[in-house]
Amino acid sequence: MAITGSGSLAISLCVFVISAAFLHKGAAETVTVEGQNLATDNVSVIEGEMATISCRVKNNDDSVIQLLNPNRQTIYFRDVRPLKDSRFQLVNFSDNELRVSLSNVSLSDEGRYVCQLYTDPPQEAYADITVLVPPGSPIIESREDVVSEGNMTELTCTAMGSKPAASIRWMKGEEELTGEATVEETYDRMFTVTSRVKFSVTKEDDGVPVDCIIDHPAAKDLLAQRHLEVLYKPEVKIVVTYPEGLTREGDNLDLTCIAEGKPHPHQINWLRVEEDVPPHAVVTGSDLYIENLNKSYNGTYRCVASNAVGEAYDDYILYVYDAPTTSPTPTTNPVNTQDSRAGEGAPQKIDHAVIGGVVAVVMFAILCALIVLGRYFARHKGTYFTHEAKGADDAADADTAIINAEGGHNNTDEKKEYYI
Repeated sequence: MAITGSGSLAISLCVFVISAAFLHKGAAETVTVEGQNLATDNVSVIEGEMATISCRVKNNDDSVIQLLNPNRQTIYFRDVRPLKDSRFQLVNFSDNELRVSLSNVSLSDEGRYVCQLYTDPPQEAYADITVLVPPGSPIIESREDVVSEGNMTELTCTAMGSKPAASIRWMKGEEELTGEATVEETYDRMFTVTSRVKFSVTKEDDGVPVDCIIDHPAAKDLLAQRHLEVLYKPEVKIVVTYPEGLTREGDNLDLTCIAEGKPHPHQINWLRVEEDVPPHAVVTGSDLYIENLNKSYNGTYRCVASNAVGEAYDDYILYVYDAPTTSPTPTTNPVNTQDSRAGEGAPQKIDHAVIGGVVAVVMFAILCALIVLGRYFARHKGTYFTHEAKGADDAADADTAIINAEGGHNNTDEKKEYYI
């Protein structure tokens, strides 16, 4: 034991003497010497895990390498560990490298470690160890557990005890929200981050998840989630159960009121706008039944549903058509329940015989007009008049008629004109 103690003391004294001589030279910065270069790297490590410091020398000429802690205490001198901290272990030692590991790292281990190379002039290189502390599980809170549509809600998310400070993001379904964050540093160099987000909710937000996502270099996939619960007034829709086509006199009418809301509608009422419901109409829950329709029942029928949030309604316009004189042709076309007016959306029947008759009359009138015009122009084409002497009708022949006519010609040698 005495020999061992003397050897350890001798090594410590040797290290002290060399270190003192080195410090006396005043080397405080990294110095690059031609042919020999000392290098190291900064290290980031999560609290409780292992950090490794590597002091590397290029083209070493047997100069001594040692590693110092932030208090400039020698951790390793060549391959010897004077410091009594078993968490430091030698990983590799050679002429070109001194590599040391530090297990179970804590915040107290954070700082600047020094690699020293005893050259002339001496060299130093610095490795900063940064200890990362992940935050605890985030806590998400809501100002109210249940919110009505159209109102504002506020959520708060807190990430405590991290280093460095965490950042917080918000997601509502696939939509990213913008929050307001505050950062508080505690006495032990730890950070607490709180983020708040406000937004207006709609009925579509009911059941949608809101995620508080924590971003930190020492943590992955860290989030807290809360599902929104939104109350909204009913959505009302009237569906025609019977008939499938036009509503005619003598038919029956069956309407169903479909109402959905949160909470579920506690009351559904049927009424006739500005008039009374027919006395023999039957209301059963959400159904309205009227038999033996007539035109006095025409009007707007309304289904009103209500819950704790509010009320809503849907209208159905009833128009009763005349009863058919013959059996109507069955139709397979469905009724368009999106339009509540009776009969609207049903296909209209086109009378092709009437259209054909009209076309025939028009064509006949055009043909008659063409014939009359043709005859008129034919009779007046090339027409001219002659002036015959009076009394010519009683003459025996043409010459006598000319001679005996009033205004006749005394000179028979003159030219005569005959019209046969």
